[in-house]
Amino acid sequence: MDLVLFGRQGSGKGTQGKFLTERYGLMPFVTGDELRKLAATDSDLGRKVKSIIEAGHLVSNEIVMEIIENFMTNLEEGKAVLFDGIPRKLEQAKSFNALMEKLNRDYSGVIIEIGEEEAITRLTSRRMCAKCKAIYPAKYDQPSCAECGGDLEIRQDDANMDAIRTRLDAYENETVPSINLYREMDKIIEINGEQDIDQVKENVFAALDPVFQQ
Repeated sequence: MDLVLFGRQGSGKGTQGKFLTERYGLMPFVTGDELRKLAATDSDLGRKVKSIIEAGHLVSNEIVMEIIENFMTNLEEGKAVLFDGIPRKLEQAKSFNALMEKLNRDYSGVIIEIGEEEAITRLTSRRMCAKCKAIYPAKYDQPSCAECGGDLEIRQDDANMDAIRTRLDAYENETVPSINLYREMDKIIEINGEQDIDQVKENVFAALDPVFQQ
């Protein structure tokens, strides 16, 4: 089963996404990464994507769906996917769902749920590695990254309250309607994200283990 991962900024969904890919052998789909990979190829789709990027334009929803279909049809047989960061808007969710139905893929949304005030607290206190971009919560009290030893710093967009509000408003106005669509379809697994990382991980595994062990 493919998973679509949702969560407010600061929810820790990036961290949980890594746990999910490792436990269930999922192939992560990251839109920006796929755009860059395709732009470096000499395929028809790659040339199309490259021309859009070089012109400085945003990639249309139709092209994004074409990229996802290309990704899915080139997957190793039996491999499931973790989508993080897509769909972002309701119309994109509808297009995405239609594509998944066309490809006969079984899929479900997973939301790591935290409140807005908790998100603000986390965003204004977390730090990021200047080298590998790993994110560390406030309770991590070391000055350097445990992964690569890089210096930790506050992200620019986390240091500006107006920027944080803009990102949270975009999530509320654009992404939440997509999540509600999945709720209406009974295709969402909701996890309380306002817990320790390990507890969230255990709750996610408890919800998904029965699904992946079928």
